[in-house]
Amino acid sequence: MNRSHPARGLLAATAVTGLLTATSCAPSHQHATGAAGRAPAVATTAEPPEETLEPLLEQALPGVKGKTFTSALVTFPPGGRAAPHRHGTAFVYAYVLEGSFRSRLAGEPVRTYRRGDSWTEQPGAHHVLTENTSGTQPGRLLVIFISDTGSQLKTED
Repeated sequence: MNRSHPARGLLAATAVTGLLTATSCAPSHQHATGAAGRAPAVATTAEPPEETLEPLLEQALPGVKGKTFTSALVTFPPGGRAAPHRHGTAFVYAYVLEGSFRSRLAGEPVRTYRRGDSWTEQPGAHHVLTENTSGTQPGRLLVIFISDTGSQLKTED
């Protein structure tokens, strides 16, 4: 079993965050505050909240030159959704840890995935819908990317 040392995990988090700069994913510990430390008012017409990403591990694949394994926890707040996107040349595996998600790749029907379900995305697939089906509970995914080393992992439309 490969266990990651905390310092290496921090380095991996920094590297993965750099690879994901084109995403809407922001660290979950960043919150804007207004006067007296209160969160600013949010207009009721705002878009649904987006997902946050917590990088776990980035590692070159042994014996597979030019390919990298990257894992991350992706949390969707209640009613949260991702903007339509692609993952470039990455092969993607997503596993539902908590909650329920509606997902659709271009050219395919909408599918619902619950805790314990998983799906894959082929390189270049257009992910047009990913949303937490609950308006009251967060949802979490474990997402694995097998990508070209140094490539961008997510590009929003």
